[in-house]
Amino acid sequence: MDEQKLTNIAELGEFGLIDHLTKDIKLTQKSTVAGVGDDAAVLKTGGRKYMLVSTDLLIEGVHFDMAYTPLKHLGYKSAIVNFSDMAAMNGVPTQIVVGLGISAKYTLEAIEEFYAGIKKACELYKVDFVGGDTSSSLHGLFISVTVIGEVEKDKITYRKGAKPSDILCVTGDLGGAYMGLLLLEREKKVFRANPDMQPDMEGREYILERQLKPEARTDMVRKLKEKGVVPTAMIDISDGLASEALHLAKSSDAGVVIHEEHIPIDHVTFDTAREFSIVPAVAALNGGEDYELLFTIDQKDYEKIKEMPGISIIGYITEAAEGNRLITSDNQQIELTAQGWDALKKQKSKPF
Repeated sequence: MDEQKLTNIAELGEFGLIDHLTKDIKLTQKSTVAGVGDDAAVLKTGGRKYMLVSTDLLIEGVHFDMAYTPLKHLGYKSAIVNFSDMAAMNGVPTQIVVGLGISAKYTLEAIEEFYAGIKKACELYKVDFVGGDTSSSLHGLFISVTVIGEVEKDKITYRKGAKPSDILCVTGDLGGAYMGLLLLEREKKVFRANPDMQPDMEGREYILERQLKPEARTDMVRKLKEKGVVPTAMIDISDGLASEALHLAKSSDAGVVIHEEHIPIDHVTFDTAREFSIVPAVAALNGGEDYELLFTIDQKDYEKIKEMPGISIIGYITEAAEGNRLITSDNQQIELTAQGWDALKKQKSKPF
């Protein structure tokens, strides 16, 4: 018998694995509008709105480090990253369900802190915490959050839908979460070398919050609605600007062009990147965990959004044959590639 060749999952990476496992899934329920391939599944409810459903898995040692992550912040972030998926569909979250795998090192008081963070996020975003499950874990903390949301049928936005000449926009600023992570990792190493040393984080509160306590941009969903703008395609930035731009392009069977000089970067992020000898734009393109919204609009909506605070126009969509390009600050054109965090690939450094 021929010996079967086995494939290491690390060779595929997260997105390759998802594509491989889901390529033959067929949808049979009339209530299912869209399944795998976007930020959330889309279900019919019989009314004027669609139901949105999404889930995320967070694992200690892979997605978070308890050496510098307060449990209340972790609970808050666990909810927010799922709320962000709803915003990416141009919708809002309405309910969440939380599952936990808890190892023996965690006390009741510790888990209460974690739940306090989830409850705070639900309070601020007006989301109902409606259930979940708990189990024991042999190692660390495992968190599974499923979020349910809703979106008006005529406002729903998928990753597909961008077309040549559409304008590429992004909310907020980028790279801060990654630089916050690098700062925390540096101070962790310093502490391990000398526990008497105090952390040097003065003036870096902004990037620390971007990493430890991000926000979902449901506010921008509301503001776009007020302006009468429905994006042609949208995704949230969890794995870095470059990665998400490539997802939009691939899903839309199009190409994308990003201008480096138009990428929004906060001054604290910029200065910290320079301190770490990192090009600030590289942190924005490949860092991840900013949870801002990357979206495209038709040119006819340009006048509506050009003066909107918190939105930057960073590029445009092209024909697929033109490829995916980054126009550098010195006007050089290079291929746009994604080097962001992939939890299933072998990494040379800490996760983004």
